[in-house]
Amino acid sequence: MNVIQIVFSPTGGTQKVADTITGEWGTTRQKIDLTDAAADHTAVQLTKEDLILIAVPSFGGRVPALAAQCFSKINGNDAQCVIVCVYGNRAYEDTLIELNDIASGNGFRVIAAVSAIAEHSIMRQYATGRPDSQDQKQLCGFAKKIWEKANAPGQPKTVLSLPGSRPYKKAGGTGVVPKANNACTGCGLCADHCPAQAISKTSLKSADKAKCVSCMRCVARCPGSARHVNGVLVSIAAQAIKKACSVKKENELFI
Repeated sequence: MNVIQIVFSPTGGTQKVADTITGEWGTTRQKIDLTDAAADHTAVQLTKEDLILIAVPSFGGRVPALAAQCFSKINGNDAQCVIVCVYGNRAYEDTLIELNDIASGNGFRVIAAVSAIAEHSIMRQYATGRPDSQDQKQLCGFAKKIWEKANAPGQPKTVLSLPGSRPYKKAGGTGVVPKANNACTGCGLCADHCPAQAISKTSLKSADKAKCVSCMRCVARCPGSARHVNGVLVSIAAQAIKKACSVKKENELFI
């Protein structure tokens, strides 16, 4: 059984969760990066014998539209899969149920689902340092239960009961678009790694507001810490979700 990751992780939190879970399943044979704008995802070939982990962050309670667009190009070929949504301790709302619908519609057999906490990609004061050692221990426990189910003989097809609603909540952007200050050296890494291709090599200090998905990849990848977001907008947004983030959320397994 090959273990394969399909992950959209602009700042690394979702990837850390994915690695923790698949680490309990042995060596991951293949990693499919949904943030790679140059990748041809239609060329991905999966088999019924593979075990797939599909992990995305929750953007405003939904699957990131860019991740959904890339993932929808991959044929599951009846492979077993585990869906994972990662969020910054506010709420993931319709993310899991939407990801389940996309995966099922693309020919994957969803056998389990996980919601996990990671440090918020914009408002770092929420879920700071997570997934921490306690989270990782819990996620490893989830992984063992999932592995047992994936390898159980004569396993019947199951329909998971997942939180969320259909129709999904309306998707909305944060309006937070990173820009570079005078510390920018013009190295171009931000443009190279932008999943939405929102940064032009000829205008590195700004980003196309119509394309930017506020994923913070450019902020995370900038070697000179030159890219920042509007502090006033972030403060307003942080205050708006403060109450929802005040209680420590726990990771969840649906199996």
